[in-house]
Amino acid sequence: MRPVRALLAVLACVALTACGGTDAAAFPEGSTMARIRERGVLTVGIKFDYPLLGYKDPASGRITGFDAEIARLVARDLTGSERNIRFVETMPSHREDFLRQGVVDIIVATYSITPARQAVVSFTDPYYVAAQDLLVRADETGIDDTGDLDGRTVCTAVGSTSADRLRALAPGAELVVADTYSECVPALVAGRIDAISTDDTILLGLLHRNPEGLKLVGRPFGREPYGIGVPKDDVVFRDHLNGLIARYLRDGRWDRAFRDTIGTAGATPDRGRPTPAPAGSAR
Repeated sequence: MRPVRALLAVLACVALTACGGTDAAAFPEGSTMARIRERGVLTVGIKFDYPLLGYKDPASGRITGFDAEIARLVARDLTGSERNIRFVETMPSHREDFLRQGVVDIIVATYSITPARQAVVSFTDPYYVAAQDLLVRADETGIDDTGDLDGRTVCTAVGSTSADRLRALAPGAELVVADTYSECVPALVAGRIDAISTDDTILLGLLHRNPEGLKLVGRPFGREPYGIGVPKDDVVFRDHLNGLIARYLRDGRWDRAFRDTIGTAGATPDRGRPTPAPAGSAR
């Protein structure tokens, strides 16, 4: 009887896609989920230069970070294995185009949900909630919050919500807009600018790689809910992903992803952890 039980267990695992995935028959015919399952690979737009979130290790080539771990969980559900994933570097200015053109299936790249973006793409429920903050040199004593930015030079990224918020809260600041936040760091260290401002998660990653010369002001402002971006009006796909996010928040997988990435910088999940939607709820 023991060999028979073992065989039944194996067959059950296959039916459930590697003991924890989703039965292929559960995906509606013609849905994005079914197409990804048939293709066998999930293509994800992500940042390559955001430590702790989406970062390509120059030595190994592996993509690490919280966004990467969330994407791998989705890949496991859709394809049966977190290894069946292809990451595509995605700059803020490319995100909408990559979804519209079918370059990627989803965007998991610190993608803040805003009304303007919702007009051209669909977002899942938030899988993380960030706030904006300021990164300054370690010896800076004159910047404690946005009220101290008059006449100061602040770097942020093109196409980000951070720039719009800074223009509203610190109209006297001189903004330097770069393609990526990693471009801002050398200028800050060298004294050519006075601060970098964006989501606290992104700044934590930059600080993690430059711990000696920089510091986080620690006065967060604003609210930045991150959602997974999917093609506009793909409601079935979006709702499936919503169910996955709620499951990750309930079963501990979200917490493990946070602990192994953002949590290594000393951050706690209290503010960033969204409340999961009730089981079976509809948008």
